[in-house]
Amino acid sequence: MSDRNRELACAEAAVRAAARVCRSVQENLVDHASVEKRDKSPVTVADFASQAIVCAALEDALPGDPVVGEEDAASLRSSPPELLEQVVRLVGAERGGSAPEAVLAWIDRGGSDASAPRYWTLDPIDGTKGFLRGEQYAIALALLEDGRVTVGALGCPNLEVDGRPGALFTAVRGGPAQVRPLWDDAVPARRIEVDAVASPSQARFCESVESGHSNQSDSARIAADLGIEREPVRIDSQCKYATVARGDASIYLRLPTRADYREKIWDHAAGALVVECAGGRVSDAFGEPLDFTHGRTLERNRGVVATSGAIHDEVIAAVARNRDAKGD
Repeated sequence: MSDRNRELACAEAAVRAAARVCRSVQENLVDHASVEKRDKSPVTVADFASQAIVCAALEDALPGDPVVGEEDAASLRSSPPELLEQVVRLVGAERGGSAPEAVLAWIDRGGSDASAPRYWTLDPIDGTKGFLRGEQYAIALALLEDGRVTVGALGCPNLEVDGRPGALFTAVRGGPAQVRPLWDDAVPARRIEVDAVASPSQARFCESVESGHSNQSDSARIAADLGIEREPVRIDSQCKYATVARGDASIYLRLPTRADYREKIWDHAAGALVVECAGGRVSDAFGEPLDFTHGRTLERNRGVVATSGAIHDEVIAAVARNRDAKGD
């Protein structure tokens, strides 16, 4: 097995294992009462358990690789002990038993600062509100080398493939984007490609369910500018990238809601690679490539635009016209 195939296989296995734990939490700990009370403890448990499992898998297979993750164990150490007990129990069920200190160490393994020439970046649960609603979320894992995303894996437990929930999207730079069932590793992966619409007016938007994540008013104005009349696909998490990559939508806009906000690298690395390998294009809202060379955030970029490719420049021009009209 080549190094790249080994890295991809490791990423797939890690994401599958984390997805099994997240599914268990969503099915057994999230209920109507917890949603009504805005109780985020189920997603907190799943977040920590997911990161522990992925970091443990990477440590087993690629012990020299740092991990840049969303979580660290400091808050878990200071939380009520039953929270740690739940996390340890979930991780142990997946890995055949684990001591609390080992679980905490695996979580902390995700605390690298993104300064190494090679590292993995992880969002253990992307789309926490979607997770709590029982809707879409993703486990997103990507390998970066010298500032370029080279391997990406998106586990989408509730996104359908072949008529069933659970899809695993993967990509290796220079190769195709692929999808296969998340819960059945015996089914071979198949290639996916963007929907190469000829005109932006034929496209369909994909945007966040949560208005706080992207400026939906701006998106509506840009859609009108481009002559788009179809209703947008509203979906949580990096599942939006998967939706563009397999042609269910052709434009994903994540427009800044605050002038000082910078995107986190784990929110985009895996999804952006999947779209690019499917034939699409990804840039910031100014048409500049996403720059992963400035630590844990996309410090030099503002916003994200992903498209099916051929229409990208027209979409960026419409984003610029909207910005000029507002005086931003």
